[in-house]
Amino acid sequence: MVQESRQQARRRRKVRVRKRVRGTTERPRLNVFRSAVHIYAQIIDDSNGRTLVSSSDRDVDVIAQESITKTDRASLVGKSIAERAQASGIETIVFDRAGYQYHGRVKALAEAAREAGLEF
Repeated sequence: MVQESRQQARRRRKVRVRKRVRGTTERPRLNVFRSAVHIYAQIIDDSNGRTLVSSSDRDVDVIAQESITKTDRASLVGKSIAERAQASGIETIVFDRAGYQYHGRVKALAEAAREAGLEF
């Protein structure tokens, strides 16, 4: 029996979660991608196959904050994506953690988006 790598296990979890989580025009999907250094978030309408809003810790408004932890940057990304979504008229979303544990940076991003006004 061959042991799975972390990436393969995450990919398998991602597919399993994606079967149930779908973004519609009325309620798009908030997808999170977490690398070793950065975190990215985008709001996707799966019925039309379009990205409506995106944000990351590489954006100008987040980069201006120097010497903060990765978790704090994830919170800023959550706040930023919520503000951009509300500016686009998006109030409710479906959260897609993309196979990552709901812990640490992923949790910080989700909670900051909730506090900024998005409904999950």
